Amino acid sequence: MEKENNKKKVKEIKKKNTGVKTNKEDNKLKEENKSLNEKILRISAELQNIRRRNDEEKARMCKYEGEELIVKLLTIIDNFERAIKLDDSNLVDEVSKFLEGFKMIYGNLLNILESMEVKEIDCLNKEFDPNTMEAVLTIHEEGKEPGIVLDVLQKGYMYKDKVIRHAMVRVSE
Repeated sequence: MEKENNKKKVKEIKKKNTGVKTNKEDNKLKEENKSLNEKILRISAELQNIRRRNDEEKARMCKYEGEELIVKLLTIIDNFERAIKLDDSNLVDEVSKFLEGFKMIYGNLLNILESMEVKEIDCLNKEFDPNTMEAVLTIHEEGKEPGIVLDVLQKGYMYKDKVIRHAMVRVSE
């Protein structure tokens, strides 16, 4: 009988020990579960941020699609403007006829750029704005306030809400 009592006591002790172990194991598993859930939340948040940044980049690229071509066309516009400045009032010679054609092509190019939301930066006789203009020369001129644009050496342009070429200007000191 004593052996049976001892066996019962041993079984009870084993049950108690296994209960302690399972309780410790349960706590350990709960901590691991909590840690893994936090990792999942962090990774999920990071994935959402990546998607958002990617969508913003795509939207920006679509918004300013064609910017590279427009910038290249601006030099052609400049050359047309230089040619048109040679205008004379005699419309009978060959040069004047070519000049009329240049004016038509120039007008068409400006209409196309305008339809694409390209606008010239208006800066003559305005206050100098470093966000849209680049001061190439400064000159002291009597009767002019400092920081006023006196002359536009190269026109600047905006594409939608972005400056794609700063205006090169001469500013009063």
